[in-house]
Amino acid sequence: MIANAHNATTTLDKKLHVQKNTLLHKAAQLVKQYCLLASLLIVGFLALPAQAATVSVSNYPLFLLSQAVTEGAPPAKQLLQAGEVGHHGSISPGDIKAIQDSTFVVWFGEPLENNLAANLNDAPNSIALFKFDAFNRHPLRDIKGKPIAGTLDPHIWLDPDNAKAITRALAVIHSHANPQHKQLYHANAQKFAQRMDAAVAESNLDAKQKPLPYWAYHDAYQYMEKSANLQLIGSLSTDHHLAPKASQLRWLNEQRPAKQMCLVSPSTPAKGLLAKLQPVRDTVQAEDMSNSKDFVSGWQMMAQQIRQCIS
Repeated sequence: MIANAHNATTTLDKKLHVQKNTLLHKAAQLVKQYCLLASLLIVGFLALPAQAATVSVSNYPLFLLSQAVTEGAPPAKQLLQAGEVGHHGSISPGDIKAIQDSTFVVWFGEPLENNLAANLNDAPNSIALFKFDAFNRHPLRDIKGKPIAGTLDPHIWLDPDNAKAITRALAVIHSHANPQHKQLYHANAQKFAQRMDAAVAESNLDAKQKPLPYWAYHDAYQYMEKSANLQLIGSLSTDHHLAPKASQLRWLNEQRPAKQMCLVSPSTPAKGLLAKLQPVRDTVQAEDMSNSKDFVSGWQMMAQQIRQCIS
């Protein structure tokens, strides 16, 4: 298996030898041609026993994307449970063993999943998606919706183009772990892209209209805005676990672009809080899509419910 994978990536190896930087930097430069993953995959095979043929993924949205790729074949192992995107939650001794036993462990990276960093930052079989230049990225925004320089909003999977790119990368990774399903994985990734495009088109039929304004309790939906024709006016807090300040509630009420606003929140907001923002509707949308069983339908439902709340 190692020899076959090595022969299949001879061209890539020649390119990599020309480079004078680190392996990670070399892989990042090649990501857009989909040769980037091959070098990391070969390293994973060389670092681990040849008989290992499992893939683990970190959190629930990544698991949903992996499921789309592995449909019809054995699924990846999910490390974090739904609701544990990576800011919170912990991994068990069994999960640590799964990390060690897996051929590859795919995660977003420490900016999102700091609870996995101790086990994955230096693991030879880990692949951190944030380290590749293959995805659309946005900076974090402050509570008034202004970009914060030098930061990364980590919720990249909510961008449909990013979701498609992630599934293509997963197809490559799964193919190296289980080459007997390679054709299936790539066909599934192509099918996912078609379904995702159809969902975006249906959610954005009135794209020529002015973007629909909304409030967020915690600014976690930025990557959906272009595709769903939404515009953030402001958020209540930098973290949904922190109560908003009275000054921010006052600012939101003073800046409201519509008489009745929509508040998008990852959990049900307190009635007392909603009373201070009236007239307001609210919709509960978990940014990790923990209420969904399928990525595309889950994304489409989120977009539809947010738009319905606004209109």
